[in-house]
Amino acid sequence: MAPAPSESHPPCVFCDIIAGEAPAHVILETRDAIAFLDIFPFTRGHLLVVPKHHGARLTDLSREERAGLIDALHEVIRRVDRIATDYNVALNAGARAGQVVFHVHFHVIPRYGEANPFNPRVRRPLDGVEAKRLVAELTAP
Repeated sequence: MAPAPSESHPPCVFCDIIAGEAPAHVILETRDAIAFLDIFPFTRGHLLVVPKHHGARLTDLSREERAGLIDALHEVIRRVDRIATDYNVALNAGARAGQVVFHVHFHVIPRYGEANPFNPRVRRPLDGVEAKRLVAELTAP
């Protein structure tokens, strides 16, 4: 369950997703983590892998929570191999590093030979039909 918002824990969209209070295109859910499609993807299949325990940085998680997060990341990467054999894994820690949601998370960004996806540009919202197609591809056994 997501922690209740307070001065020390402001509202968090990832905690809302974990609690089932906000929508997400979920690719994987484990005891310790959840992975879902980014709603403003850099590339087709851009995913976020998020621990269920709220912490702004990786160092805020216990050893067990970090291990569960990395296990989920590993499984997500195995699934991403179905749609692209090349990918970036990124962790932004802090506002100056590009972190926007202050709940630790990894980005998994499939690469298809396009120019650097990290260059500033307009990111289009994820299309619902494409999201369903990706969920099917990435959750199939």
